[in-house]
Amino acid sequence: MKKNIIALAGIVLFSTAINAQQSTEGTIEIDKSSILVESVLSAEEQAALTPLDVYHSLAAGNERFVMSDLTARDHSNQIRESAESQYPKAIVLSCVDSRVPVEDVFDKGIGDIFVARVAGNFINTDILGSMEFATKVAGAKLILVLGHENCGAIHAAIDGAELGNITAMLKNIAPAVAMSTKSEGPRSSKNRLLVHEVSENNVRIAMDRIVNESAILKTMKDNGEIDIKGAVYDMDTGVVNFL
Repeated sequence: MKKNIIALAGIVLFSTAINAQQSTEGTIEIDKSSILVESVLSAEEQAALTPLDVYHSLAAGNERFVMSDLTARDHSNQIRESAESQYPKAIVLSCVDSRVPVEDVFDKGIGDIFVARVAGNFINTDILGSMEFATKVAGAKLILVLGHENCGAIHAAIDGAELGNITAMLKNIAPAVAMSTKSEGPRSSKNRLLVHEVSENNVRIAMDRIVNESAILKTMKDNGEIDIKGAVYDMDTGVVNFL
């Protein structure tokens, strides 16, 4: 049984498809007062969080995502609440891949997390500046580098693809390819074990670059103000595997 939640005019409608052979659909109107309205974080609530709290929050959110137990949110209300200020819990560096909806993967809503995206989830000056803003200025407590399985940028880097600006972009992933020597089999993107190894190493390289290339973020981590985590999203299961 599959449930699709549709928000319309303050009412949530549950449209239920019985099975592939049966096209009959029914709708049940749920009073808005029964829907969980999750408020955006205040400055005081953000300040009270520890990096470990935020890590546990992301892990728990991913468990809900995998179980299709996502939180029903009043997005209109969250937009209004966050219009004047923002106090997110974390910043997530993700690939641009359209199959990795970061907020959904962690069951987070408007104002919960910063998301930086670039093909191959690698570090550069602009990303570091964004992380420094998210943490030092805006108070986020956790940096998460999120790679994913079956990543097109990883495939292209392994195969040495060349096309326009993509050629220069893939040089950022080349070190992860070079250090991935444990997987047996062909050195091509058809080798799923190699792709997985490169994906993990690419995340680890990004984590190292964060502390090696940003004195601000290194100091904050050393002082326990923030933590830096890495993970790989499994596109077959929806599970985020933290490294």
